[in-house]
Amino acid sequence: MSAHAGLSHLVRQTEWAIRQQQESGFDTAFLPGGLDMVLTLPERQTEPVYSDLADSLETLYQRHCDCTVCPLGHKRQHFVFGAGNEQADVLFIGEAPGADEDAQGRPFVGAAGQLFTRILKAIDFSRDEVYIANILKCRPPNNRDPKPDEIAACEPILREQIRLIQPILICALGRIAGQALLQTTMSLGRLRGRFHDYHGIKLMVTYHPSALLRNPAYKRPTWEDVQLLRREYDKMIQTRTDAS
Repeated sequence: MSAHAGLSHLVRQTEWAIRQQQESGFDTAFLPGGLDMVLTLPERQTEPVYSDLADSLETLYQRHCDCTVCPLGHKRQHFVFGAGNEQADVLFIGEAPGADEDAQGRPFVGAAGQLFTRILKAIDFSRDEVYIANILKCRPPNNRDPKPDEIAACEPILREQIRLIQPILICALGRIAGQALLQTTMSLGRLRGRFHDYHGIKLMVTYHPSALLRNPAYKRPTWEDVQLLRREYDKMIQTRTDAS
């Protein structure tokens, strides 16, 4: 690794550490010697900072259900937090609520949600076994793509959901969810069909159910992806059983 590449890697790691410190309620972030000359500290967040971590999803929901950090919070009908088994081994993460989700306050309840339920059933999962959430908790106007600042506003909430649920597998539904979680600009075609690492958790990316409604050609690769997910889940559960 070149000196420049090594410094860039260190800067990225330090930026991540600073964000973690600030989001955990620390007022001061400490930098390794010399980096204070090349790294500008991020601005203090405008959202409330809690010095203690939420001890349950309900606590987390109550803290953020009135969120207006980004403009979407002023236009929503419902804050769509998530639903399912709070101790799920498998977490599915979509892009954002649609009109039906905004109206009902639950994720994946429209036509795409009904298809998603059938996909789960096909690999022997029920909605009660898994947990379902979105990158954004509020519906973007006309279901447009989320903006970077909207994703950034919701990211701490999603990260806390993941910490509390402690899944062993994450499935990102759609390009935007995959790119947001993995911090990449790679295409969906390059992301799908394999497992990635998300802070020590295995993560795979597949098509969003709404894409299958628009283009039935995506059904076969999606079926291949969810079968891969199921096989990996079964293998991980068997390993955990053997170790107990």
